[in-house]
Amino acid sequence: MSARRRGAAGIAVAVAVLAGAGTVTAVTAAAQPGGAVAAAQGDCPAARAKVERLEGRITPNACAFMQRQIAFGELPTGTPPALGDPDHPRVRAYLDIFDPDATLWEAGGAPQRGHAVIGTSITGSLRLAPSLSYRGTNVVADGSTVMFGQRNEVTLRGRTIAYPQIARNVLGDDGRTIQARRYYDRAVLFRDTLPEAAPAPLFAGVADSGEAQVDRADGVPARFRVTEMPDRLAAWNAEDTDGLLARFAGARLTGPGLDAPLVTDAGRRAYLERLFATADLRLKAGQVAVGATTTYVEWHGTASVRDGAGTRTVPFGIVERFGPDGVWELSFDTLPLVADQAEIGALFQKLMVS
Repeated sequence: MSARRRGAAGIAVAVAVLAGAGTVTAVTAAAQPGGAVAAAQGDCPAARAKVERLEGRITPNACAFMQRQIAFGELPTGTPPALGDPDHPRVRAYLDIFDPDATLWEAGGAPQRGHAVIGTSITGSLRLAPSLSYRGTNVVADGSTVMFGQRNEVTLRGRTIAYPQIARNVLGDDGRTIQARRYYDRAVLFRDTLPEAAPAPLFAGVADSGEAQVDRADGVPARFRVTEMPDRLAAWNAEDTDGLLARFAGARLTGPGLDAPLVTDAGRRAYLERLFATADLRLKAGQVAVGATTTYVEWHGTASVRDGAGTRTVPFGIVERFGPDGVWELSFDTLPLVADQAEIGALFQKLMVS
C-alpha cells in the first residue's frame, strides 16, 4: 500500500484544519510547571496538588472542571448503583461534571447526549467495575479546552487492571463539560480476564529492532508547533508513515498494546504500519491544548476496518501527546479494530459473569 495514497484528499481536508482546531493562546507564567509560584497566583492549587503535571492557560471554568473530575475519580462507589439510578452518590458526582445537555463520546461508540443517557451509562460501568478509580497524570488546560490525562484502575474477576485514558473536554462558563470525548483502549479489560475469548492483540509482535535513532545532539525532537497541523493531518489520512515519523525521529513512542516505549525507527514504523494495514482512517482536526512542555492534539473521525471479505466503518479517534524529553504518546481504542460490535457485546457479557 502506498504511503501517499489518498494524499490529495488528506491535503484538501487539511486546508481548513486551523480554523477547526480553535485558537491557541500563549502560556502564562502562572501555568508553568512548578506549583509554588503558580499556586500563589491562584491558578487552581487544589487541582495541581492532585495531578502529576498541570500546565496551560488555567481559567476559572477549567479549575472548576478539574476539581469535579478529580472528585469523581477519588470517590468510592460503595454499593453499586441500580441500573439507571441518578441518585447514587457516585453517579451524582459524575453527572456534576456535565452540563445537562452535554454530549459524551466514549471509545468505540456513538455520542451520548444528556444526563439521563450519560447517567445510565455510568451506572452500567460502575456495576461492572465498582472499584474504578483514577489519578490525574498529564493535564493541560487551554481556556475552555482541557485534556485530562489519567491513570485508571479497576478490579475485574479478581485482577487489578491499570490503563491510561485521555478525557478531552470542552467547557461551558461554569466549568461543566458541554462536549466530551474519552480516549482509552478497552482491549486491556479482556487480555487477562478472558484470555480464552479475547481477540488477538492488534500490535502483537511489534517490537524495537536495530539502533535507536537520534536526530538531535540532545536526542530530543523540537516541540510540536500548531502550524504543523495541516501537514500532520494529511499524513494521518494518507497513511504516510514516513511523514509521521520524520518529525519525531528521536521520540519515544508509547501507545496501546505496548509494554515499553518504542525507541527505534523500525519499531515505530512497524507500529504505524500495523495500524494502517488494519484500518483506513478518515480523520479531521479536533481540539488542541498547549502547555509549557506538553501539547495535546486530537484527531477524530472514522476507521474503515478490513474484516475478512468485507469492510465495516466505526467511530474512531486518536489523541497525540507531545511531551517533554521526546515523549510521543498515542491514545486510541484498539478493540473495534479487532472485533465487531456483536463480538464486543459478547465479551462484556462474559465479563459481567463472575
